[in-house]
Amino acid sequence: MSKPFQFKEFSIEQDRCAMKIGTDGVLLGAWTSIQDPYSILDIGAGTGILALMLAQRSDAEQIDALEIDENAYEQAVENFENSPWADRLFCYHAAFEEFVEEMEDEKYDLIISNPPFHSSGSSDDRSSREVARFQDALPFEELVWGVARLLSENGNFSLIIPKEEEENFIGLASEQKLYPNKITEVKGTSSSKVKRSLIRFSFNKSETQKSELILEESRHQYTQDYQKMVAPFYLKL
Repeated sequence: MSKPFQFKEFSIEQDRCAMKIGTDGVLLGAWTSIQDPYSILDIGAGTGILALMLAQRSDAEQIDALEIDENAYEQAVENFENSPWADRLFCYHAAFEEFVEEMEDEKYDLIISNPPFHSSGSSDDRSSREVARFQDALPFEELVWGVARLLSENGNFSLIIPKEEEENFIGLASEQKLYPNKITEVKGTSSSKVKRSLIRFSFNKSETQKSELILEESRHQYTQDYQKMVAPFYLKL
């Protein structure tokens, strides 16, 4: 049996989850703007890491998570129950479209998602990890459609996606009247290509704040910006 992943204020069991804890999820959970939300929704919870990070960072009274995979759902529930914030965390086991239809009258002040990547390729013979990362599990069109229905009027929606999907996603979001207010491009090192885009959307159209985050100066030598961002969570870097 694998050991739980230990953070400063909580631990995560991940042996039953296809998608293990990775840099993308931790980055998103640490980067996301917290503007005193009452309610938070994590779409595609996996281990529950994003909901747990936001429980640590905020005083939100209602933190809901949604997970379609049964094993991941059960693991997220277990991780929530074993955390210091069990009374504020709840995980739903449902498909996103079904959840949106059921909860459309429920509005969230902050929605967060580390969505599946890569829409190309056949789904035959994929491992659950591959399926978890492939966009056909939750098409971007469906994601922005649902977010637009669940987000409160002045709420924020944050996600992390591959840089090459940024333009397409912003276009899809604008069709739902969601606009990018902040974009941080993530690079492994100063000389490497931009790999990920962290984007915050809202219904308010404003000039997009743009920035860059470099993770490493050299192998396992992390930049001060990255260390400062994730310091509240990792035991050591």
